[in-house]
Amino acid sequence: MHFSMSICNEWNFAMDTPLHLPSLAVLRCFEAAAKHESFTAAAEELGLTQGAISRHVKELEDQIGVALFRREGRGVRLTDAGRSFAGELLGDLDRLRRTIAHAVAAGSSTQLLSIAVLPTFGSRWLVPRLPDFKSGRENLELVVYSRSEPFEFAESGIDLAIHTGPNDWPGAQLTPLCPEGLVAVAAPQLVERFGLSCAEDVFEMPLLHLSSRPLLWEKFRQTMPGVDHPVRKGSYFDQFALVIAAAVAGLGAAILPTYLIEKELQSGALCQVSTLPETFGRNYYIATPAGAGKPLATQFSVWIRKQVSRPLRL
Repeated sequence: MHFSMSICNEWNFAMDTPLHLPSLAVLRCFEAAAKHESFTAAAEELGLTQGAISRHVKELEDQIGVALFRREGRGVRLTDAGRSFAGELLGDLDRLRRTIAHAVAAGSSTQLLSIAVLPTFGSRWLVPRLPDFKSGRENLELVVYSRSEPFEFAESGIDLAIHTGPNDWPGAQLTPLCPEGLVAVAAPQLVERFGLSCAEDVFEMPLLHLSSRPLLWEKFRQTMPGVDHPVRKGSYFDQFALVIAAAVAGLGAAILPTYLIEKELQSGALCQVSTLPETFGRNYYIATPAGAGKPLATQFSVWIRKQVSRPLRL
């Protein structure tokens, strides 16, 4: 009985003892170092020295009593414990940033709308149009996050997201926005060099592929029975933004959504060679939390659906 009471007393003491939290500067340094798995890249991002990043990470490791990185040659790699901690911390810091942003907005007349968007779609299609939405809303502040996969709205605090892919997002309401609209394109110098006279001629060119959708060219080729060129060869890229840059540079022909290359098509930096069947592309959706939504998010949804039919002004 005495032994049990001793354990209980020690447990109660541990629970009552305040936990000394690391400083926000230390946590931000670890967050950046974990994201890049590089102290050098973290230092560049935060405007600090590599030595400062190393000291802050060492301070955090000493405080929690576990190694977060292991040294590999001149670089670093997250340990299993470090990777687990980084995954938890990223969500915690995101929530803290949103909490502070909402507190700032609540303490003033500012309206706040948080949006999650696919990175390339956001930078190339949405952001150039946002001044139109903000026009006449002087007290509106936007918080825009990059998200490529569905997430829990309740935990994120995000008001609205742009989603592409299947019409499936548990806990969210999806409203159709627009089809992807895939087209085959190439730089003018490449079109001239290969003397394109019909859509089938595009398969004579070097081909550019998106790593996550490597069969697009093969599916397109199958719509042209007379074409038997191998289509798996060529250069592969893991982001649409890189495929666009490669196509503009003349490295090869690419299959791209029209919404991501509005400027290039309008300026002539890319020439449309052919349109792919609509069934080859994905659909974009507006995702909002299930149930009653934020009125400002509803206004944004109405606005963005109108933008689909409006070309970008250069």
